[in-house]
Amino acid sequence: MRTSVSSPRFPFSAVVGHDDLRLALLLNAVHPGVGGVLVRGEKGTAKSTAVRALAALLPDLDVVDGCRFGCDPAAPDPDCPDGPHPAGAASGARPATLVELPVGATEDRLVGSLDLERALSEGRRAYQPGLLADAHRGVLYVDEVNLLHDHLVDLLLDAAAMGRAHVERDGVSVSHAARFLLVGTMNPEEGELRPQLLDRFGLTVEVRASRDVGTRVEVTRRRMEFEDDPAGFAARFAGAEADTAARLRDARARVGSVRVSDRELRRIAFVCARFDVDGMRADLVISRAAAAHAAWAGRSAVTEDDVRVAARLALPHRRRRDPFDEPGLDEKDLEEALRDAEEDLGPEDPDDGPDGPDDPGPDGSGPDGGSDPGSPDASSDADESGDAEPPENSGAPGASGAADSDGSAPRGTPGAQDATNDPPEAPDGDAPEAPDVPEAPDTADSDPRAGGDGGEGRAVVLGDTARLHRATVRRFTVPGLGAGAPGRRSRARTDTGRVVRPAGSGATRAADLHLPATVLAAAPHQAERGRNGPGLLVHRTDLRRAQREGREGNLVLFVVDASGSMAVRKRMTAVSGAVLGLLRDAYQRRDKVGLVTFRGRAAELALPPTSSVPTAQQRLAKLRTGGRTPLAEGLLKARAVLTAERRRDPRRRPLLVLLTDGRATVAAREGGDAVADARRAAGLLAADGVHTVVVDCESGHVRLGLAAPLAAAAGGDRVTLDELTADSVGDVVRTARSAVAA
Repeated sequence: MRTSVSSPRFPFSAVVGHDDLRLALLLNAVHPGVGGVLVRGEKGTAKSTAVRALAALLPDLDVVDGCRFGCDPAAPDPDCPDGPHPAGAASGARPATLVELPVGATEDRLVGSLDLERALSEGRRAYQPGLLADAHRGVLYVDEVNLLHDHLVDLLLDAAAMGRAHVERDGVSVSHAARFLLVGTMNPEEGELRPQLLDRFGLTVEVRASRDVGTRVEVTRRRMEFEDDPAGFAARFAGAEADTAARLRDARARVGSVRVSDRELRRIAFVCARFDVDGMRADLVISRAAAAHAAWAGRSAVTEDDVRVAARLALPHRRRRDPFDEPGLDEKDLEEALRDAEEDLGPEDPDDGPDGPDDPGPDGSGPDGGSDPGSPDASSDADESGDAEPPENSGAPGASGAADSDGSAPRGTPGAQDATNDPPEAPDGDAPEAPDVPEAPDTADSDPRAGGDGGEGRAVVLGDTARLHRATVRRFTVPGLGAGAPGRRSRARTDTGRVVRPAGSGATRAADLHLPATVLAAAPHQAERGRNGPGLLVHRTDLRRAQREGREGNLVLFVVDASGSMAVRKRMTAVSGAVLGLLRDAYQRRDKVGLVTFRGRAAELALPPTSSVPTAQQRLAKLRTGGRTPLAEGLLKARAVLTAERRRDPRRRPLLVLLTDGRATVAAREGGDAVADARRAAGLLAADGVHTVVVDCESGHVRLGLAAPLAAAAGGDRVTLDELTADSVGDVVRTARSAVAA
């Protein structure tokens, strides 16, 4: 969806707090080569408001008249599909565009495709531009980017990195300029981006709602005033908006001449190496962001402060080594790295230092003698004056007059720490283990009806779990063909998979067309249609749709036996490792996951179905064990959860993963048979069409084999912990081959 910025929008300078967010957006506006901004935060934190407000600050664009790709008349794209544009071609001005990419967009809408209507009516191979063409020289905004289909994210980030969009589809080969400010927002509760996609965003910012009462009141007041009178509210901030827009224009003009000395390049390289960042993209992003920050501050050369600001925004999301790692950067670690870098660099060469009349003086002031609002040392006017009403004289970060989002001293102020950040993480290492205590005899190993200890149990220790945690687990799939919820697990009808067969008439897009079937449908009618030349006469009724098949994501519901029969420490550690391995697999396949546990006399939904797998890991770490084994209650609880989810999201098929040794000690009714009740509950799941995988966790010298009949009752599969990983499956295959060879 393409929109201009002429209608009244919430002013950028009226956004309260969120200094890092506004600074990151401005740095990208100054230097588009920074690579965009990923905004992570909880719902209702003005992420979208700030992004849309930024577009109004961008200068108007001069464009060649009639060019659908927004070519600059001063430097038109020589390969523009609507070109070549001659020198002195007629041109005009238009506002910068804000293009919003919906989560449900298709590939042809993003990159463009063959204009099917013109191809059929005029016989011409015409290209219909997509949203990437509309976004050229403007802002491309993707709300909930973590919910966007992976193949669309790949196309989007490739275009952002190269500055061009290449289209090779539907018989069309087109390349056009696509330079835009890419901004993605996401709520981590709804799932994470893959680490390799995180790295393609230049900067990342965490935003949280303020816990300061005064700040929250001011946010609410301003929003209500804007909704009551948008034009009047915008007029109040017109001066601040004009100042910020002028400063942005100056910075854009200056950034090309900002010097990044070898000393600062070595400082950047030292910091990136210290944080063990993969690849070289971080070095480039920090260099560009530091140059943009220097230009924004009015300096002609990059300084250590510019590197500090750029690193703080560019490194947090690049430190992830695992899907379960939380993005973040401890600023104490950053300051230590910068100090070590300074020692490594040695005394500064006077020739390497910043020079020129625009450089800050000894007091760190900007070129106009005032404090640089974007610098880490800036304080807000509200902190100095103590006024409750934030001033309205600047739209720059740190100078909006709003207190930091938690009411504390602004980020970077000496001796202060931004309370919107998470507290410093504990040193790396395993979670502290509970003290060793003598374990009670596992009577349940020999008696399926034996109860557990009946107590409150203890928390599972998830330190160095079994190798299953890190190994690649088998891919369990749901039988049949699904409706195509985005993902990578089970077979499904999709819009982007391989073509498997024609599926009737009604194709409206080139991507939907099944060409051989269309030709076969049109061929018998050529004589009656008066064909007398080489071309094939095709009517709309001849068009045949292509049915595509790809992969879908599923709802993977883990049902974990946390009772006394599973409470032997080594065994529960292995189960925890298995769950983490399966969680990792679910993350990579874009599934939703939920967790049901049962112990004592009841079952509980420990984790409602979510796409945030790290949240599932946190819940698993708090899992408590002990007590009796209400297996039937666990299965019935799982059935209720799946029934509710089926109403909420009917396209997403469920996969139930039950981790148990098959024992049951609590019957569904008084005096009943606990094992028989569990099998009846499993039968109900089978009747609902739920595919179940039973991971048999039984161990020890005495084995009762209760998991296999349970899997049969559920109409599902049974695997053991040893069979769970792909490595183990490979061992079985190799053993079988050796036996045959012998």
